[in-house]
Amino acid sequence: MSRSSVDAAPDSAATLLRAPTPPSWVEDALAHLPELLQDHANCEKKAASSALALMFAYPEDRALGTALSRLAREELRHFEQVNRAMSALGIPYVRQRPGRYAQGLRRAVRSGDPGRKLDLLLTSALIEARSAERFGLLAPHMPGPLARLYRDLAGAEARHFTLYVGFAQQAAADDWQTRLGCLALEEAQLATRPDTTLRFHSGPLQAGT
Repeated sequence: MSRSSVDAAPDSAATLLRAPTPPSWVEDALAHLPELLQDHANCEKKAASSALALMFAYPEDRALGTALSRLAREELRHFEQVNRAMSALGIPYVRQRPGRYAQGLRRAVRSGDPGRKLDLLLTSALIEARSAERFGLLAPHMPGPLARLYRDLAGAEARHFTLYVGFAQQAAADDWQTRLGCLALEEAQLATRPDTTLRFHSGPLQAGT
């Protein structure tokens, strides 16, 4: 990735996201910490899997493959860190039904290239940006070891969304921002609309849930 691409990428999650996380989601997440951590662990595995899938989909892009190889390894280390935190707190690792967030973003991805590659890069950037934002919101309220972990993860996710945006700029220098705007609106709705199940990327819980 060129130096100019990195410099031109958004430098904070707030500049990429179209709506902030509702304060009520933070309250719900803290009130459902076991469910939050269980889904968080799943999200780290999914992030690694998504990076590997992009590597396989576009093997000719050697720079992308090298960057995503490193990113996937880092995401798996994050999974191990979350898993250790769960063990220390006595929280079991359980299967969960996936939330609507990732599925909703996948439906917005175009089916054919060159648009599909751009959309996959931008949706990955949005997921990482939302993660960075939420780690930052949660960290001040977490118990000591988790607070440190979440502060560290906020910084890591910021690096990740910057990386994805940089490659998106290279893939479509003329229209990546327009497409980002469309996908960011969809992401904002998914992340803020009331939800029936608490997930790391869900909206706040519906009243009475």
